Amino acid sequence: MWVLTIFLIMAAIILLCIADFHFGRRYFVRNAYRRDYQKRHSDMELISTGPAFFERMFSDIKNASSSINCLFYIVENDHLGRQFFDLLIQKAKEGVEVRLLMDRIGSFKIRSKQVKELQECGIQVFFAEKPKLPFLFFSTQQRNHRKITVIDGKIGYLGGYNVGKAYIDEEPKLSPWRDYHMRIAGEGTADLQKEFCIDWKRASGEEILNKPSYFPELEKGAVEHRFFPSEGFKIESQFVSFITNARKSIFIGTPYFIPSKEVMDALEKALKRGIKVTIVTPERPDHPLVKEAAFKFFRRLIPLGADIYHYQNGFYHSKLIILDDEFCDLGTANFDLRSFYVNLELNNFTYTQSFVDEVRKEVQKDIEGSTLVDLEKINSVSIFTRVKEGIASMISILL
Repeated sequence: MWVLTIFLIMAAIILLCIADFHFGRRYFVRNAYRRDYQKRHSDMELISTGPAFFERMFSDIKNASSSINCLFYIVENDHLGRQFFDLLIQKAKEGVEVRLLMDRIGSFKIRSKQVKELQECGIQVFFAEKPKLPFLFFSTQQRNHRKITVIDGKIGYLGGYNVGKAYIDEEPKLSPWRDYHMRIAGEGTADLQKEFCIDWKRASGEEILNKPSYFPELEKGAVEHRFFPSEGFKIESQFVSFITNARKSIFIGTPYFIPSKEVMDALEKALKRGIKVTIVTPERPDHPLVKEAAFKFFRRLIPLGADIYHYQNGFYHSKLIILDDEFCDLGTANFDLRSFYVNLELNNFTYTQSFVDEVRKEVQKDIEGSTLVDLEKINSVSIFTRVKEGIASMISILL
């Protein structure tokens, strides 16, 4: 009897979580703030190693004169996280206006004592996407996955790096960490600032879009680009459009390859019409089940001619699409259901050939540091791996 009772309780909990997630997402999408940005022209610098990223960003923060706005999905409570906090404290003491936004679950290691210390030094700190009623389970799953920094309203950063020692190659199991970030200077920075202000209001309730100092006059730069925010919708249909309109080639770099049915159908159709499809994912995963979750898709794509690689030289965290060698999408969204349907993401579409060529050179290094996935090998995996695949398939939207 007690076994049946436990089973019924567990079944009820699962059903409640499913209902909570379903209705919570519907409510959020129905009430989400929709916006679209125009094409802008900015000077853009590609950064592809953690040490180079933090050296560049920390230097810009040190030179800030009026404001620093930072949003990170993860800030770790380690020496790099504390160095980041110390730098923000130093600037706040100099009279610079500093705002820091961190995802509540992604940055769960940051203690209230540290937040209080930051606030006492003049930094305004809030956590984004706190779990809340009435859709408690959905709110624990929806994450603000963006990584935005804007300095003096003039210099912006966007990409895949969070703040922690793993991102500067000090986590042995995942080192070196391969990722992409952009430093942006020029008129597009105003749109990046607007995105921060929107997320700040969502977390704090404070309206800061009307601050003139956040939006100085900006000059045009050399690279044509457009920011693309997504909040549990839009990015899936945009990816389908990318794939459908490709004429020659599609490159996808992602740490998690878990496409939706619509995206997968588009990829298969692209291969059947002769489009070259290349995908790079990591050999070493950073989360359980995500590697196995991709196998069922690989088994469908490889026979159609897709070249799928496992990156060997550390952990691969790129969020990158290149179309026809003349357009690239680089930002925070992974190629998975969580980014398509749940998370808050921000991508940057780039149209200028010189920048795309720079990205392509880095991508070639990624491919050279990878090995082709063997179809026969993933067709003959162990029963244990098959079980992991099955579990991953059932909970794929939560991976």
